[in-house]
Amino acid sequence: MQKNNYLCNLFSSETMISVEGLSVEFGVKPLFSNASFVINDRDRIALVGKNGAGKSTLLKILCGMQNPTAGVVAVQNDTTIGYLPQVMNLQDNTTVREEAQKAFNNVRRIKDKLDRMNAELAARTDYESDEYLSLVERFTQEHERYMMMGADNYEAELERTLTGLGFLRSDFERPTSEFSGGWRMRIELAKILLRKPDVLLLDEPTNHLDIESIQWLEQFLSQSVNAVVLVSHDRAFINNVTNRTLEISCGQIIDYKVKYDEYVVLRRERREQQIRAYENQQKEMADMRAFIERFRYQATKAVQVQQKIKQLEKIVPIEIDQVDNSAMRLKFPPCLRSGDYPVICDDVRKDYGEHTVFSHVDMIIKRGEKVAFVGKNGEGKSTLVKCIMGEIPFTGTLKIGHNVQIGYFAQNQAQLLDESLTVYDTIEHVAKGDIRLRINDILGAFMFGGENSDKKVKVLSGGERSRLAMILLLLEPVNLLILDEPTNHLDMPSKDVLKEAIRSFDGTAIIVSHDREFLDGLVTKVYEFGGGQVREHLGGIYDFLRDRKIESLDQLGAKQDAHKHDAGQVNDVVVPSRQSTKQNYAERKDIQKRISKAEKAVKESESKIEKMEKRIRELDELLMQPEKASDMTLVTEYTSTKRCLDEESERWMTLSEELETLKDLLN
Repeated sequence: MQKNNYLCNLFSSETMISVEGLSVEFGVKPLFSNASFVINDRDRIALVGKNGAGKSTLLKILCGMQNPTAGVVAVQNDTTIGYLPQVMNLQDNTTVREEAQKAFNNVRRIKDKLDRMNAELAARTDYESDEYLSLVERFTQEHERYMMMGADNYEAELERTLTGLGFLRSDFERPTSEFSGGWRMRIELAKILLRKPDVLLLDEPTNHLDIESIQWLEQFLSQSVNAVVLVSHDRAFINNVTNRTLEISCGQIIDYKVKYDEYVVLRRERREQQIRAYENQQKEMADMRAFIERFRYQATKAVQVQQKIKQLEKIVPIEIDQVDNSAMRLKFPPCLRSGDYPVICDDVRKDYGEHTVFSHVDMIIKRGEKVAFVGKNGEGKSTLVKCIMGEIPFTGTLKIGHNVQIGYFAQNQAQLLDESLTVYDTIEHVAKGDIRLRINDILGAFMFGGENSDKKVKVLSGGERSRLAMILLLLEPVNLLILDEPTNHLDMPSKDVLKEAIRSFDGTAIIVSHDREFLDGLVTKVYEFGGGQVREHLGGIYDFLRDRKIESLDQLGAKQDAHKHDAGQVNDVVVPSRQSTKQNYAERKDIQKRISKAEKAVKESESKIEKMEKRIRELDELLMQPEKASDMTLVTEYTSTKRCLDEESERWMTLSEELETLKDLLN
């Protein structure tokens, strides 16, 4: 009874999960202790902290997969929990659709039950009996429950979710075994979202998503009625989704009722206030002690001295929040000067059987440039990287410049580490020459100092493994960095350190990433992969997003269409200033390529305009019919098509002007 009364008192009407006095210890040092908080209906909670602070452990405890050392995790009756771990062992032999349909097993069981009851009702003739009326009542209740679950629309919802997470409709009937681990994780995420649990626990859900899928997930979570607790190092993502922040730091869990950016400011202000209050209190206490010592033996001051002693005893010392100041220190070593153009692609093409990954790739990356490769997973970003690395064959011409030394961080680099080795041994096996004398210093700079260097790789968190893999990249100086999803599993402070290190790097960098905040202010050119083509956009990542209208979430559905990439078949051209007539061959060839692409883009734009004008004429005729005049589907399509036509017309004018300007440069 006491436990039941305790649990009843623990919950408010909105509370889904209540945590009281939670402590977790591994070895001597606790991850956190005496933590208490609640998760309420519609809470959007960002769980933040350094790698290894215990974020993933806390999620496992909340979903019941792991027991705490002490404390209580109480889940409200009938509350369902959906959990997506960072790493999952996936074994299945179904199609994408069949695997996703497993989310609706409960709905299908109810449907089967309704079918059986309906068949019984049709077969019976004792319409006036109590048993028949009872059966009718049970059927009605189950049918209402079935309809409330939105069961009639579950196939449409399944397709919306899969396409939102980046799958094409042609993928639905493909075996899941044909997909990479990242895509199969997307299927698991889709299943969790489709089950509509009361509480969603998501551990790094964006690691396997591209920019458009991340923004679709942002919209989904923002509109969902679920409570959400998520771990993510994508700052833009958690700012757009969450309204509350739980910080794990120095063994404590601190609850801030604000989104991440506001939490950063609030935490700094709170600590500054604590420091000022602490300093004022220390000064007051020092003055009291000085008064006591000065007048302790003077009879005329005895009363005042006793008052000061009593006041001093009653003072409760102000505590200052501890701050974990440990941080990765990263600086790429000086590198040799490479040629002016480290990478030149001329009409590069890659096919796998009958499938063309990309074709007609023309790319010139200059020395010192920091460029981004972006696009949906599976569109060829990592494939082109492998072409540049010389790991796979291709057609066309791909030249690596003079004196180029490549350093490559693969997307799964952290998973390739030998789990049986210690942190120290991992580096020692690779380090050569004088650098072997600096192993301890390097490990300390990456927060593996002291006894941490003796940890086995298998016990490291995802972020710690990424930091260790990053060390291997630094053991030899390079002048061309190729980083494939380098921020996966890195916490925000570590990402900031890596970003600054790349920014100050003397050489050239190619960064494959979906992390908008990481790329912002870092890259000056974006290469977009999609539809078998690679398009160049000059400017930063948010310039690219604005140009592609990806920041408009209500347009994402259209972008998942098979014709998604038709919208931008041209490089965003920033026309260079007029050069002298003594342009060298390389410059003229580059301009000629731009002209060819611009002409193609103008023709394609004209074709789109013609198709949209034709469709508007058809819609006009349909809407003139009385029975279809109020058809909102047609009205919506007409409005959308008209808006797209206006935008495409403006784009055609811009493309035409750019084409004329480019032609003038050759005159």
